[in-house]
Amino acid sequence: MTGPLVRVVRSGVGRRRVQTAVIAIATMMAVAAAVVAGSLMVVTNAPFDHAFAAQKGAHLTAGFDPAEVTDAQLAATGRLDGVTASAGPYPTALLQVTDSAGRKPPAMTFVGRTGPHATVDDLDLTAGRWAKRPGEVVLSSSYQGPAFKVGDTLTASGTTLTVVGFATSAGRSADAWATPAQVRALGTKDDPVTRQMLYRFEQAGSAGDIAADRKKLAAAVPTGALLGTRSYLDTKRAADSGAAPTIPFLIAFGVLGLVMSVIIVGSVISGAVGTGLRRIGILKAIGFTPREVVRAYVAQALVPAGAGIALGVVLGNLLALPLLDETEQAYGTATLSVAWWVDVVVPAGALLVVGVAAFVPALRAGRLPTVEAIAVGRAPRAGRGRWAHRAAGRLPLPRAVTYGLAAPFAHPVRALAMLLAVAFGTIAATFAVGLTSSLDEVGRIQDPEDRAAVTVFTGGPGVAHGEHVPAPGTQEPRQADPAQVSAAIEAQPGTASYYGEAQQDATVAGISGNARAGLFTGDSGTGAYAMTAGHWLDGTGQVVVPRQFLETTGTEIGDTVRVTVGKETAALRIVGVAFGSAEDQLEIQVNAADFPATRPQVFLVDVKGGVSPTAYAEKLSARIQPLGAEATATSPSRQHNMVLVLNTMAALLTLMLVSVAGLGVLNSVVLDTRERVHDLGVCKAIGMSPRQTVSLVLASVAGIGVLGGLVGVPAGYALHGFVLPVMGHAAGTDLPPSVLDVYGTPQLLLLGLAGLAIALLGALLPAGWAAGARTATALRTE
Repeated sequence: MTGPLVRVVRSGVGRRRVQTAVIAIATMMAVAAAVVAGSLMVVTNAPFDHAFAAQKGAHLTAGFDPAEVTDAQLAATGRLDGVTASAGPYPTALLQVTDSAGRKPPAMTFVGRTGPHATVDDLDLTAGRWAKRPGEVVLSSSYQGPAFKVGDTLTASGTTLTVVGFATSAGRSADAWATPAQVRALGTKDDPVTRQMLYRFEQAGSAGDIAADRKKLAAAVPTGALLGTRSYLDTKRAADSGAAPTIPFLIAFGVLGLVMSVIIVGSVISGAVGTGLRRIGILKAIGFTPREVVRAYVAQALVPAGAGIALGVVLGNLLALPLLDETEQAYGTATLSVAWWVDVVVPAGALLVVGVAAFVPALRAGRLPTVEAIAVGRAPRAGRGRWAHRAAGRLPLPRAVTYGLAAPFAHPVRALAMLLAVAFGTIAATFAVGLTSSLDEVGRIQDPEDRAAVTVFTGGPGVAHGEHVPAPGTQEPRQADPAQVSAAIEAQPGTASYYGEAQQDATVAGISGNARAGLFTGDSGTGAYAMTAGHWLDGTGQVVVPRQFLETTGTEIGDTVRVTVGKETAALRIVGVAFGSAEDQLEIQVNAADFPATRPQVFLVDVKGGVSPTAYAEKLSARIQPLGAEATATSPSRQHNMVLVLNTMAALLTLMLVSVAGLGVLNSVVLDTRERVHDLGVCKAIGMSPRQTVSLVLASVAGIGVLGGLVGVPAGYALHGFVLPVMGHAAGTDLPPSVLDVYGTPQLLLLGLAGLAIALLGALLPAGWAAGARTATALRTE
């Protein structure tokens, strides 16, 4: 730009300080929200894949019997055709541990490694350091928090181990790591030490590829040496199904932020053109071309917007880091950070949006004839909004209020922009309230086991819904007698109700591969899954299935399927569809009485009112530990952590959008107040008090606030009704009515007042300025 044009831009930016500040703050908020949403969208888009690639995770984790194969033979398997990398052999054992408080969490898989780094499964240390000597242990980051901290101790096989660090394994290769010598020393006759090998393959993208790789591996070692394997695809399914629902949620907030940015910037520049008509005419009269006028007004938007965008990127990164940390813990993935390209694409996109939003009103300025601009710019256009003043004057309200109610009709375009800003702010607030209520409900019903106050582990294979799956080749812990454990629970003071559950592999006629069956005993109604159709188990001969089961089998409620668990087969009628996430391994819920050979692996206990779950669990543990069982107070699941992350994101993004809406109102009211400053001086001269002046200014936005609330609440309600089912389908499930129907009538009425609150809060500052302006100064202002 040339020297005169630069001076015009500098003068315009400096002279309109409020508009300059509004553009800068609005773009800062919008960009910060976009950086937060964009960075979280990146990491929640297949978070497992990002972490797995960064850590060079194992496609296949294999367990071997050291009595059947030597370490040298195992190392040689890393040179098989198709194997691109391998690590191990590592000594490994499945051990029951006791923490310093005497509690026994589910059995942990211990692996002996000399350090966190390897060609396969390159671990991320999240806290502390690696175990370097006997008596030290590093735990999986999923244990980090209230359960364990650096410096705590645990006991395994009679040996006390100090927790010196926490590490993340994307492939969940272990629950705990120690030195190889330490793990070998922890092994016992009942809990023998085996060997773990980790492999990466050229072809590992499907279950068929993994099966072929496993077959090749089994053929390379002596018969009976390969004890078991675990595919990375099992871990990937769980991580991706938890991440998928967040994408529609973030897109919804991203679109709201984008639309509001356009509205605010367009409104500010349009107001600058409307209030600067005389200045535009003078610029043209002294030789500025229409193109130069357009460039000047676009630049007046881009200069503060550029500053706001730069600050927004910094603020967005600062806000995103703690959310990414929570997301890392919720997904159990490796260290997350803001993707570099988010910090490039978002600012570039914001500049483009600001430029386009400013170009349209600036083009209007460039096309204005010089004489008309000078003539019209001397005073507001006469006659506009007179009918509104006459109509408002008939209302039984103070004159200052009716004058304010009619004021927006003098500038209908500006009033429309203000209305849209308030409406979108109300939409964001309504959507966020509904979303957080729905997510809280999802967290409550997602895992019925988490609703129980106390969980009693009897041991045995396949601990129900346990996060820590034994490593391939390790022996399962011994199981206590469920009948004795049940009797102890019955006799324990404070027991309100309880039921038993087991998890077993099952086969269903017509489905290839295994399904996972949850088998319930006792009063399972307290642990019933939320139903999207039908009802929960209320007798024998019934089965509850997820939606994916119906889609896979082509069945519907009322149909009969043949289910086999172990050596027992039963014909079961489908009575309900349960809420839950979809996985390749289907999950069904049945009555254990249909499969008498199955024994409960856990009991879920509810305690009476006033009874402490922790104290109850400690007393019950003292009774059942001699039986080989353990009771613990139920701790929040990882799903609850994810709900916390989403709620935090919703609150943060909503606060930003509502703030931007308030800034839009502030800008419009400042423009109106400055245009009417002479009229306000006249009103003050004839006796209008400062309080009446404030009432006038606030009344000028009250109608817009009410109308914005009336528009925004139904739109936010509709957005919630659209986005939530999309989030559910992204997770592979329908949503029960309790998740969708979260708005109450009083709540909707209060949300309707949100539009009025946004408008009034945005107008408070200019109202105070108008009330404090001296009468003589206002009368001299044109």
